[in-house]
Amino acid sequence: MAEEGDDKRQSAVLDPPMEIFDGGDDLISNLLQCQLKSLQTRVKELEMENAALLSQISNCRCQTLDENSGGFVVSSNSSEIEESRRLIRGSCEEEEVSKNEELQGGGIKSTNQIKKKTRKKSSSGCNLRSIHHHAKRHIALKVMYFGKRFYGFASEAQMDPTVESEIFKALKQTRLLVVDKESSRYSRCGRTDKGVSSIGQVIALFLRSNLKDKGLHANYESPKELSEEEIDYVRVLNRVLPNDIRVLGWCPAPTDVHARFSCLSREYKYLFWRDNLDISAMEKAGKKFVGEHDFRNFCKMDAVNVHNYRRHITSFEISTCDERSEDSQLWAMTIKGSAFLWHQVRCMVAVLFMIGQGLESPSVIDALLDTNKIPRKPQYTMAPELPLILQSCEFEGLNFICSPDAEQGLKEHLRNEFKTYKLQSAIFLEALMSCSSTTDGSLLNHDKKKVAHIPLMSRPTEREADSKNQNIGAAE
Repeated sequence: MAEEGDDKRQSAVLDPPMEIFDGGDDLISNLLQCQLKSLQTRVKELEMENAALLSQISNCRCQTLDENSGGFVVSSNSSEIEESRRLIRGSCEEEEVSKNEELQGGGIKSTNQIKKKTRKKSSSGCNLRSIHHHAKRHIALKVMYFGKRFYGFASEAQMDPTVESEIFKALKQTRLLVVDKESSRYSRCGRTDKGVSSIGQVIALFLRSNLKDKGLHANYESPKELSEEEIDYVRVLNRVLPNDIRVLGWCPAPTDVHARFSCLSREYKYLFWRDNLDISAMEKAGKKFVGEHDFRNFCKMDAVNVHNYRRHITSFEISTCDERSEDSQLWAMTIKGSAFLWHQVRCMVAVLFMIGQGLESPSVIDALLDTNKIPRKPQYTMAPELPLILQSCEFEGLNFICSPDAEQGLKEHLRNEFKTYKLQSAIFLEALMSCSSTTDGSLLNHDKKKVAHIPLMSRPTEREADSKNQNIGAAE
């Protein structure tokens, strides 16, 4: 209220009623003297405010992110403080000079002119928000996405859209990302390929935090009650993410956690219709994958980045799902391991399908895992990408949380998406039934020509990794 009164008094002096000018030169002289005294008083007030701000800044303790330790360090002699002092001095000196120029000119400015000038000066003067450092916190996010329309997860892909690019659009739109991607220490657990989905992808990075006054900028073990005061990352991001991407949970993470290298295990699930597959033969063959083996015959060669093809599979299971389609049951292969090679799961599944169809024996797995016997991968087509799901990523000590409000909104959204896709499948089912009722089956009752299966051991092989490396080196 006091500031409002000051504004009214200043307005009365700087923008007097027009009838005052009818009194002659004496009245104008008195008015100018009154205006001069008012401006001198204002200059003194600005000097006092300037001194108070400089005093506050001299006691300011700015925080910066230590790139070596990953934590925050405190500096009382930051160059940013000097810059802030310079900006404040410059702003106040500019305002004082401007007012002196007005007095020397002898003119009287209107209220609108003064407001315009004030706005112009404030935009070029000291912005206290630029001094303030947004509190940051290292967190992990658990993400799900339906991969059909994406060209993989990583934004380094040559095509758009990618899941990662959509996530960073949302982070920027919600202003949770207070630095660029590189400075945020961003890391991802799995780099899923085009068309692959996930319900357990994990990313880690520094994001804006509400705990700036709690001394917990990068603290991992924060009390639960303080986490409840934190930004609801799940709810905020899910409001702007596209329908086929959702954040399922978040948790504070130690600054040394790397989403890829700190991951203890990854679990993939591959969905398939049973049809006439021999499940027992597939399960018997799949168990042979368990343990540590050289999987070079079950992956797509990445000779540039990968030189060790040994991976450890901890479990393999085949189980039924709730979904049915006419006379066929939906099943799932679940494969868990510490890490996986490029397209490893899809190659493993492709060979298991051959075994389930009776085209190969379960013993072919033993032969392909023996790289002394078969040093080069036989040429075969991978299983389709759409049924593959990155099911979960396991970390030590990371417990993801989701607020009740965010969880309610998340469940409602996923339920609606589920119903939408069920409606789409119902339309295709109607079309299928329509074909069955209008087509004369007797006209189509002829034997299908089966494609002859070439045994894996008799197929041409791919080039060895060493020869690929040599060719790449020669090309470079």
